[in-house]
Amino acid sequence: MNTIVTPEATLEQAQELGLLPEEFEKIKEILGRTPNFTEMSIYSVMWSEHCSYKNSIIWLKTLPKDGPHMLVKAGEENAGLVDIGDGLACCFKIESHNHPSALEPYQGAATGVGGINRDIFTMGARPIAQLNSLRFGNPEKDRTKWLVKGVTKGIGDYGNAFGIPIVGGEVFFDESYDQNPLVNAFSAGIMKAGDMISATASGVGNPVFIVGSSTGKDGIHGAAFASKDITEESAGDLPAVQVGDPFQEKLLLEATLELAQTDCIVGMQDMGAAGITCSTSEMSAAGGVGMKIDLTKVPTRQADMKDWEILLSESQERMLVVVHKGKEAEVKAIFDKWDLNCAEIGEVTEGPNIEFFYHGEKVAEVHADSLVLGGGAPVYKREYKEPAYYAEYQKFKIDDVKQPEDLTEVAEFMLSHPNIASKKWVYEQYDSMVGTVNMSTNAPSDAGLVNIKGSEKALAMTVDCNSRYVQADPEEGCAIAVAEAARNITCSGGTPSAITNCLNFGNPYNPESYWQFVGSVKGMTKACEKFQTPVTGGNVSFYNQSVIDGKEVPVFPTPTIGMLGIVRDKKKVMSLDFKEKGQLIYLIGKSVNDISSSEYLYSYHGIKGSQAPYFNLEEEYAMQNAVRELIEKQYIAAAHDVADGGLFVALAEMSFPRELGFDIVSDSEIREDAFLFGEAQGRVVVAVDNATEDEFLDYMMESKVPFTLLGHVTQGKMVVDDEHYGFSKDYKEKYDNVLGTIMNS
Repeated sequence: MNTIVTPEATLEQAQELGLLPEEFEKIKEILGRTPNFTEMSIYSVMWSEHCSYKNSIIWLKTLPKDGPHMLVKAGEENAGLVDIGDGLACCFKIESHNHPSALEPYQGAATGVGGINRDIFTMGARPIAQLNSLRFGNPEKDRTKWLVKGVTKGIGDYGNAFGIPIVGGEVFFDESYDQNPLVNAFSAGIMKAGDMISATASGVGNPVFIVGSSTGKDGIHGAAFASKDITEESAGDLPAVQVGDPFQEKLLLEATLELAQTDCIVGMQDMGAAGITCSTSEMSAAGGVGMKIDLTKVPTRQADMKDWEILLSESQERMLVVVHKGKEAEVKAIFDKWDLNCAEIGEVTEGPNIEFFYHGEKVAEVHADSLVLGGGAPVYKREYKEPAYYAEYQKFKIDDVKQPEDLTEVAEFMLSHPNIASKKWVYEQYDSMVGTVNMSTNAPSDAGLVNIKGSEKALAMTVDCNSRYVQADPEEGCAIAVAEAARNITCSGGTPSAITNCLNFGNPYNPESYWQFVGSVKGMTKACEKFQTPVTGGNVSFYNQSVIDGKEVPVFPTPTIGMLGIVRDKKKVMSLDFKEKGQLIYLIGKSVNDISSSEYLYSYHGIKGSQAPYFNLEEEYAMQNAVRELIEKQYIAAAHDVADGGLFVALAEMSFPRELGFDIVSDSEIREDAFLFGEAQGRVVVAVDNATEDEFLDYMMESKVPFTLLGHVTQGKMVVDDEHYGFSKDYKEKYDNVLGTIMNS
């Protein structure tokens, strides 16, 4: 049957699904007729911000995409792919699951983990490590506690059952995230460099299979839901939250990788946002072909599902696979072995149209290319303007803040603050040892370290973003996020290679929110170019805000950076812990009289508005090169970056693992609170053995990078300028337990 099922859709229906009036008119122009409801639903999800990046693609195209290790560039496949040597490649990506987690934190977070892992193994790579970046509101509020417990349990339950270790991450609290938490999941996998599976359809007549779990009504319109505000009525969108099954995902992983070893696959695509709609259109557009799909053949787990429900369902643990004709039986045998659905639902056609049939009727016919990023999807250049608060922040002066008389009280406050204190309560819910690749469990380091079996190399990976800095100055703040990620890789003994990003912002139609987005892209660009870390892809998540008393309240702008680094010799990985009493403590990088945007200023003094902390990209780059050389030459015994909480927190964190301490002298030219708790960038603390001090000093003098002798490692006391700050083990108890105390209260 060639006649399209009617009735025609209406403008009112289009607007209810998030389409603009001009977009509805453009759809009619593309089709040469008025779409029916199913077709309009297809366009509503594919043209949502979540799928089309219609409000961000102009700026995303300005990000650097070329680098010395790139195998797959941003936008070409499901995830980025970089050459790590020895004939191996690393596939990695980060994505958000913010809106689902705000409504149903357990399933929202769990399916975020499942989705990012599918992006990795759909390309033929076996996932080996995960990280996550989490943002929540005031931890004293009951809603925040509910969200934290649900999200962390969802991540832990799904990841632990799936069998991939979580090797690092970050957790940050601020009231801007009270209603709208951020849940960003990162995954990395390893594969042979030439074995990538492309998400491209080709070969007219080749069969199209749906494999994995059955299709249900969960997640319908999830992509559109992710492209709108969180309001008090959002609970009515619960069907847009997907439901995950990690055991099914584990089976799908093994079946998919077994299939990848055959010559059956033409192309394969994960079914994430927009489900069958997205996978069929993106694979068809990539190959310049079409498809004919019979929705009646899709295995469903609920009776009487409508055609558009099957098309838009975001049920988890599913893949679309295009297979070479004649290989159908071999494919079915593999999925039968793993007790998974494997249904032939259509075939590749000459195109460019995709035709969907249901019970013998053609329910939709759409142009594949018109649906996708870079094709016919709309592209907008939004207005942006500097918000009034920015000029106010620039007026901050350190001299307006009186230094507290009792800095030991400040030290205890800082180490007990939820943003500084140990996230032990969170990460103990995760399995960090499954798979035996995590190298950071017994030797803590700034980045997660992952062993590459059979190789001298290891991988270093991290997720970083101080969103308070980005709020203060988007361009500088995002450049700092890249630099801090690189610093964490460097301090662990690695060389930064490439990044993936998760760009979490407010409403793109709000010029002030869009100004934050544009500034962040500019900052990311300049920092990535400096560190030669191209952007391999990622995710844009707009509409992260709450509507409170009729007013939009956006979260802090949060461009999360996921960075991959390569450790050339895993015998030279570097940990952050002091090793023994008597080691000398040096600060590499210069001290600055600065407390701007620090946790100390923001939380202890309650001053919310100030500039981003001191940052100089050239100085940062030179400092990191020096630290990498010191590690390579084995002149240092520990390295830890100065970041959240400042120098005192960095020293305490180096002391805690072995219950050691420190005795240091502050810089007389800098306020002591700025010296101890300021968060000026470009600094790393290192420990030097007496036996290598001469070589260390010779190298540092030659490098021209500023450095300072702070003092030495002690048995357990914490001393600054001869004033006793306490014992390491006493502070460690508070540092370790504060978050658990809050969550369990």
